[in-house]
Amino acid sequence: MTMRNRFLVLATLLAATAILASKSDNSGTLEQLIARSESARLEDRPALYTAISQRELDSAGQLYQSGKPEEARAAIDNLVTYSDKARDASIRTGKKLKDTEIALRKMAARLRDMKRNLAFDDQAPVGAAADRLEQMRTELLSHMFGKKESK
Repeated sequence: MTMRNRFLVLATLLAATAILASKSDNSGTLEQLIARSESARLEDRPALYTAISQRELDSAGQLYQSGKPEEARAAIDNLVTYSDKARDASIRTGKKLKDTEIALRKMAARLRDMKRNLAFDDQAPVGAAADRLEQMRTELLSHMFGKKESK
């Protein structure tokens, strides 16, 4: 093999490894994501916490559809907890503010849609979670566009 061919093979392998690494960033089980988020760098945490929140939202929807409202409420509580952590990490680092705000907006909209299809008793926790996510969004927007303190 010539030197040029070896270089091409090496470059191809490195590119494939980089692509696989970027795709597997938020993959794995929910438990793996939670474990990774706790040990991740502070600037990487908003994306991980947001991914956890989105998985909890998907889980809650499936649990409500399968008639398990208690487990769905626990998933909704986890969704709010990890969304709160994502907001805090974004504000603390100043990174991923826009991405976190967009994710919170989409999750709040999905919660409002989910609420419309639930039994009356199950609507209150989902509505409260949607309201809490909207409050977090407002805090992020205030942080992004609010008046800056002059020194």
